[in-house]
Amino acid sequence: MSAVPDVAGLAALAICESLMLALNDRKVLPEAEIVGVLKDAAAAHENVPAGDISAATHAAVSALINKIIHGGNSVRRH
Repeated sequence: MSAVPDVAGLAALAICESLMLALNDRKVLPEAEIVGVLKDAAAAHENVPAGDISAATHAAVSALINKIIHGGNSVRRH
């Protein structure tokens, strides 16, 4: 296994987080909508077929998104 992190994935996460913050700051999307988008993204990775070769990856993606939701990383909560 490579010790090099998934640079593309980390870049995508940072870009998406910045976009969500900007959308909220500019009042384009309210916090509830942003959290809804994150919940939809997590749900898309929660119900994968048991035989799916990447089921562990899907579970890890869902867990990370849920951690972001609960940690408030993508939304500045007041």
